[in-house]
Amino acid sequence: MNTIEKSAFEFLIDLKQNNHRDWMLEHKKRYQANEKKMKSFYNAVEEKLNVKDEIEKVKVFRINRDVRFSHDKTPYNVHRSVSFSRAGAHRRGGYYLRLEPGNSQMAGGFFSPEPKDLLRIRKEFEMDDQEIREILKNKDFKKAFGGFNTEYQVKTAPKGFSKEHPAIDLIKNKSFFVGHSFTDEEVFANDFLDKLVYHFELLRPYFDYMSDVLTTDLNGASLLD
Repeated sequence: MNTIEKSAFEFLIDLKQNNHRDWMLEHKKRYQANEKKMKSFYNAVEEKLNVKDEIEKVKVFRINRDVRFSHDKTPYNVHRSVSFSRAGAHRRGGYYLRLEPGNSQMAGGFFSPEPKDLLRIRKEFEMDDQEIREILKNKDFKKAFGGFNTEYQVKTAPKGFSKEHPAIDLIKNKSFFVGHSFTDEEVFANDFLDKLVYHFELLRPYFDYMSDVLTTDLNGASLLD
């Protein structure tokens, strides 16, 4: 299946209006039918990505919400999400897709990297920010994504870094990912699969750069040997 059917969103809209277990139990077969179609689309995405990349794992996020620490006790997510992990320690970065009525989007990059990786990225930007800026200002990349999501930043400068550093706008990020939104009409269109994969493939130069950063030390020596 290479398209997303409107019935998938119709189910999610109905779920949003009836977000309780009794309703889900009553519509279990409808849910399962939609999940089967969605997973078929995810498989088509994986196949397309594997033409120019190597995908190791496809993770479909659960529709059940973890409500233990949330004020919102509704039991189900009203979106469907999936991630595609790249294969091998030398390939860093991951692809993400969220399908939701009125709020569909793809994203990719490094969300809340572990402290060791976060420090390594910041040190790289501190030492030389020219290459990452060239990637970010690429015409097609900038048109598709704008730039890094800046929602997750420290207020001034991370510990050990100067707030006066020319690359502080990059260094103060706690995550390094970009995203692109799609309208419902785009999601239902016959060319959505190709358009989605096109946006994923725009990430490759960024992933290649970050993979090199995260698999070497500041002297350029490999950490994988």
